[in-house]
Amino acid sequence: MTDLSRRADGDDAPDATTTDDSETATTTDHNETGTTTDDAPAPGRRRSRRVLAATVTALAAALVLVALVAPSDINEFTPRAFLRIPVEGLIAVALLLVLPPRPRRVAATLLGALLGLVLVLKVTDLGFSLVLDRPFDLIADWTFLGAGAEFLSESYGRAAEVGAVALAVVAVLAVPLLVTLSVRRLTRVVAGHRRVTARATTAFAAAWVVCVVLGAQIVPGVPVAAGTVASGLYDRARQVRAGLNDQETLNTQLAGDPFQTMPGEEMLTALRGKDVLFTFVESYGRVAVEDPDLAPEVDAVLDEGTRQLRAAGYGSRSAFLTSSTTGGGSWLAHATLMSGIRADNQLRYTNLVRSDRMTLNGAFKRAGWRTTLVMPALTRAWPEAEFFSPDKVYGVKELGYRGPLFSFSSPPDQYTLSAFQRSERGPGHAPVMAEIPLLSSHIPWTPVPPLVDWDDVGDGSVYKGTARADRSAEGTREAYRQAVVYTLRTLISYVQRYGDENLVLVFLGDHQPARAVTGEGAGKDVPITVVAKDPAVLDRIAGWGWQDGLNPDPQAPVWPMESFRDRFLHAFGPKSTTHS
Repeated sequence: MTDLSRRADGDDAPDATTTDDSETATTTDHNETGTTTDDAPAPGRRRSRRVLAATVTALAAALVLVALVAPSDINEFTPRAFLRIPVEGLIAVALLLVLPPRPRRVAATLLGALLGLVLVLKVTDLGFSLVLDRPFDLIADWTFLGAGAEFLSESYGRAAEVGAVALAVVAVLAVPLLVTLSVRRLTRVVAGHRRVTARATTAFAAAWVVCVVLGAQIVPGVPVAAGTVASGLYDRARQVRAGLNDQETLNTQLAGDPFQTMPGEEMLTALRGKDVLFTFVESYGRVAVEDPDLAPEVDAVLDEGTRQLRAAGYGSRSAFLTSSTTGGGSWLAHATLMSGIRADNQLRYTNLVRSDRMTLNGAFKRAGWRTTLVMPALTRAWPEAEFFSPDKVYGVKELGYRGPLFSFSSPPDQYTLSAFQRSERGPGHAPVMAEIPLLSSHIPWTPVPPLVDWDDVGDGSVYKGTARADRSAEGTREAYRQAVVYTLRTLISYVQRYGDENLVLVFLGDHQPARAVTGEGAGKDVPITVVAKDPAVLDRIAGWGWQDGLNPDPQAPVWPMESFRDRFLHAFGPKSTTHS
């Protein structure tokens, strides 16, 4: 009777199967009189059940610990990062200890569901930090999920897309459920072992306070005294608030644009008669020209290209821009450069393209140029194109490619430039301004097209039999290097073949490649180069301090990408408006 009375108080129950309803430990091998029943399980079966119960409880505790202390940044995701004391867990245990049975069950369910959602967000953050080097934005980033699915479909087929989406849906549903069940199980343990739990919680709470005071860290920058869930939820709340206020913030930035009402005859006067091409080289980041393993071949191509173009009468100037994105989201960089407004998430992009902001494209159009958008991966309607004021949009259909698809299911960059040349720069053409993303260096970076004679490009049939992807190389640094080298050689070759006194080529990276290539802490800088045969063009940007040649060195100037529009329009406007 003494033992049963002690158990009825909920103290020191023998296993993890204590229920909230009775708050007592139950036995399966004795009847109410204390005698052994005929159908009592054998000792071996009882031990197996205890081992199984203990294993399940340990797994539940591990899952809850992961949800509480797992970092959201892939750089911090190491085994030592889990050697932390989560204050939220201590508070939850204290709460569950004092609640009556029924409210305790409700509280455990709610806490479990909330913690499960937190774990889903952490896993999403890990994926975003791996690719985009930043956490998931609850307001702005839902479009990236669709873009990721589209990338899988374009690169690996419809089956890969469907499988990945199905797996994601199952995970989003299963993770909160499993965490909720785990919390409820641990709650039964807490209720069944009140005294031991209270003592342990007090000890851990004291240790947490000591770690806070001492600033104890096992992993540099990661305190042992963890408050990751609370701080994470606070950051999410601030993120949501900023997202909801984005339109107001954008309106403030849009106000007072000096170019918004400038007459066309006063704009871009120093470029009259020129064909101006803005070409974005996919994933062409600073890492390509500075990483010890990648740079030697990339630098050699750029340096040789500088010599070749100089011999043909061309000059060039190079520097760096800090992109608004990294690892992906090319359209954010395109909008940032062209509009002069930093678009670093999808919500800002959406709000921006709905505005009447004067883009570089729009400035050229107002000044009398024919404006084109050449989009080699565009397969559907794109209403956002109107923001960029195009006279003509070239998508997949308009480009007329008849060859095999390469990286990101796109035509080779050489074909894209060749099709543009045939369509827009033929004899007697009007001055044209073009925005052209080049996609051969898009992840997974294989297969890399061959560089062929420009006379042989035709409708792309020349590439048949050359699009053989090396699946083992997909997504690797070596594949990235080869893809970037191909695109740079293509651009240099284009200038050699089709350049003239009236060609001005601006080529730049849209963003750094994924972290699998860059490593940690690579930043968001991308190279940018202006190439022209007319020396007057480069004279206009002499005050920028950019370096001579196609290859900027580490000391080259670095500008925010959003500052380029204003500097460009000032530099090539009337002399009285130029500035450095």
